[in-house]
Amino acid sequence: NGCHQAKTETHEEMPKYAATTPFREDISLTKGYVSQIHAIMHIEVRSLEKGYLQDIFVDEGQLIKKGQPMFKIMPNIYQAELLKTQAEAQKTNIEYLNTKGLADKNIVSANELALAKAKLDKAKAEVNMAETRLGFTDIKAPFEGIMDHLVVRVGSLLDEGALLTTLSDVSQLWVYFNVPEAQYLDFKTHKKDKIGETVQLKMADGEIFNQTGVIEAIVGDFNNTSGNIQFRALFANPDKILRHGETGTILMAKPYPNAML
Repeated sequence: NGCHQAKTETHEEMPKYAATTPFREDISLTKGYVSQIHAIMHIEVRSLEKGYLQDIFVDEGQLIKKGQPMFKIMPNIYQAELLKTQAEAQKTNIEYLNTKGLADKNIVSANELALAKAKLDKAKAEVNMAETRLGFTDIKAPFEGIMDHLVVRVGSLLDEGALLTTLSDVSQLWVYFNVPEAQYLDFKTHKKDKIGETVQLKMADGEIFNQTGVIEAIVGDFNNTSGNIQFRALFANPDKILRHGETGTILMAKPYPNAML
């Protein structure tokens, strides 16, 4: 008996290739740069005098208006100091008026009158100093901004310069992003330093921020470790959506005129 094996014929189809016609067009490609968001003003609020913290008028995360009272340090000592200097100034003023009356009658010399006037000026200066120190017990917001964490609580004993909280003006934002050296040199080669160019900001959730930014400055020198140089863009933040310390991605378009596609 013999075995018969049928041949299986295979049919290979010729591959099909898509064809297109290249063309030229002005285009731009978008490059992303990791960025850090800073409030245009971000300050530490500190005590200017020693004393017990008597009152806190604000809360964490609150929008604070310019001039709004924030903290009050117990003013008793400074009020007493002011009353003391005012009494000294009143006494010195009486002495000056008496000396002036005698000087007008040529009973005392002009030098003695000048000395009395100097004592009066000194006493008035001490009153002004005492008033200023008393004013330091009322701590008010220097600008409108959002308050951060409270570092102290009512009743805390504060040293001069003690940190109370921080305050951020987020009506405008400085967004810093790093540009590699090669791209920076490419900008310069094509005589485009990017100052004044508009950019967009992609927020941490992937959404594009609803305001357009403008590159304001190239900050400092190159970082020898990373090979980057820092750019700064300014963004308006009218709805207070973004806050100090957030991150995002700057989107900057690079044009390619008459590119072949």
